[in-house]
Amino acid sequence: MSHELMRFSVAMPEDLLVRFDELVARRGLAKNRSEVVRDLVREALVEEECATPGMIVMGTLTIVYDHHSTDLQEKLHCIQHDYFEFIVSTVHVHLDQHNCLEVIILKGETGLVQDIADKILGTKGVKTGRLVVTTTGETI
Repeated sequence: MSHELMRFSVAMPEDLLVRFDELVARRGLAKNRSEVVRDLVREALVEEECATPGMIVMGTLTIVYDHHSTDLQEKLHCIQHDYFEFIVSTVHVHLDQHNCLEVIILKGETGLVQDIADKILGTKGVKTGRLVVTTTGETI
């Protein structure tokens, strides 16, 4: 694959271009339209790859929960122990007297990582959470 830059043009409505230029400006001094378009294309391709069955993904699952919820920590620990070979690491932070934030780093086949995240997110007492995945293109 060549790393030579290829030029192409893109037509879009003016209001969309104005909003895009605002995005470019927010991304910083080193960014221009072309670099932001490349970033967006790479993000879209990684997102599509991560949805491909059999793809190995790395995921960060961030959850917030009330540690006073009945048996919640025990339930979360049981799920994590059931899938210990797919959990790379966890970080636990005390947000205040009641709330904790946990980041769980997962590695495995995309469907399995999503299933583990769904089990944790669906556990009664978990207030909010989000799974973010990425991949290097490895398959099983």
